[in-house]
Amino acid sequence: MNSEALVQAYREALPEYERLRDAVVAHTTRLLTEAGLNIHHVTGRVKRPASLGDKLRRKPGRYTGLEDVTDLVGVRVITYFASDVNVVARLMEEHHVVDWDHSIDKSRMHDPDRFGYLGVHYVLRAEPDLVPELPGARYEVQIRSILQHAWAEIEHDLGYKNREAVPREVRRRFYRLAGLLEMADEEFMALHRMVRDYAATLPARVAEDPESVFIDAQSMKYLLSTSPVHDLDEDLAAALRVPLLAGWPDPERPQRLASLLHYVGVHSVGGLLRDLARHAAEVRTFGAILMPRLPETWKPIGGLRPGISLVQYALLRACANPTLDPDEVVRVLDLSGRETLEEMVAKVREVYGQVMGHSAAD
Repeated sequence: MNSEALVQAYREALPEYERLRDAVVAHTTRLLTEAGLNIHHVTGRVKRPASLGDKLRRKPGRYTGLEDVTDLVGVRVITYFASDVNVVARLMEEHHVVDWDHSIDKSRMHDPDRFGYLGVHYVLRAEPDLVPELPGARYEVQIRSILQHAWAEIEHDLGYKNREAVPREVRRRFYRLAGLLEMADEEFMALHRMVRDYAATLPARVAEDPESVFIDAQSMKYLLSTSPVHDLDEDLAAALRVPLLAGWPDPERPQRLASLLHYVGVHSVGGLLRDLARHAAEVRTFGAILMPRLPETWKPIGGLRPGISLVQYALLRACANPTLDPDEVVRVLDLSGRETLEEMVAKVREVYGQVMGHSAAD
C-alpha cells in the first residue's frame, strides 16, 4: 500500500484509533491507581494524518500497513519523581505484551558525557477487547518525570534532537543544564524520602522526646489521631451529643491547626502536651459552653471536626494573652458564618470570663 493510500486508510479509521487512545489512557490510569502510585498526569494523543504522511515520506517503503506504524496512538505518563519512572515501567511490563524491538529505556543508554535527558519509551500491544476493531494494535507509552518532561519539551522546541545538532558554542551549556536537572531530580527524591521517613518516625519521637518535635502539618496529623487530643475531641463531641467526624475530608486542616498553635505561642509537641495536661478540664468546660453558642460552625456538617479541642485551647490562650487576638483564631480557621466576626469574638470572650470565673472560685 502506497503512502497516500495508507494516509487515507488512517483517516477512515481515525475514530477507532481515538477510541483506542481513550481506552488505553483509562486502562493505564486504572493500573496506576490500583498500584497506589501518585502520578502527576496521564495523557493520550493520536497522530495527525498530516504527521503520518510526513513520516511515510521520510521513510519510504518501510511501512506496508497501518499495523506497522507503532506510534499512531501514544500515552504519556508524567511522574513527580525520577524514581517512580522505573516503578511505572515495571508495572507496564507486568501487565502488557511489550514489543521489545521498538521499546527503549533511554535512561540506561546515556554515555557519561551524553547530551540530553530522557525517560522510558515502550511500545505495547493493546488487549484485544479494548477496541475490537483494532485487535492487538500497538501504541507508544512514554514515561518521564516532570523535570525529564520539561527538558524534552524545551529540547524539542529548540529543535535539537541529538548532540551533533547542538552548535558547538552552546553545547557546554546544554551539558551543564542537563546535569543541573538531573541533580534537581535527585534532590526532589531525597526530599520525598525525608518527608516519608519523618512521618514514619514521628510516633517514636513523640513518645521518646516530644520537645524535639516541631508542630507542623505532619506532627499535627499524627496528634489528631492520638491521646490526648483525640480523647479531648471525643469528650467535647460527647458533651454536645454529636459525632466526632474522624474521617473529615480536609487535608489542609492539620496545617491550619499548626498555624493556629504557632500564633498562640506553642511550637513544640512537648509544650503542647504539657499544657493540655494542665488545662484539659478548662478546655472541656470552655468548649462545652462555647460550641452550643456557635452552632453555625459545626451543626451544618453534623458533628465536630478533628482537632476541635485544639481550637478551644487556642481560644483560651488568645483570651488570656493581651498581645493575642481571638479574632485571628476565627480568621485562621475560617469559622465565620452568619454572625459577624465581632459577634463571634464577643461570645468567645464572654464564655472565657464565665469559665475562668468558675475556675477562680473553685
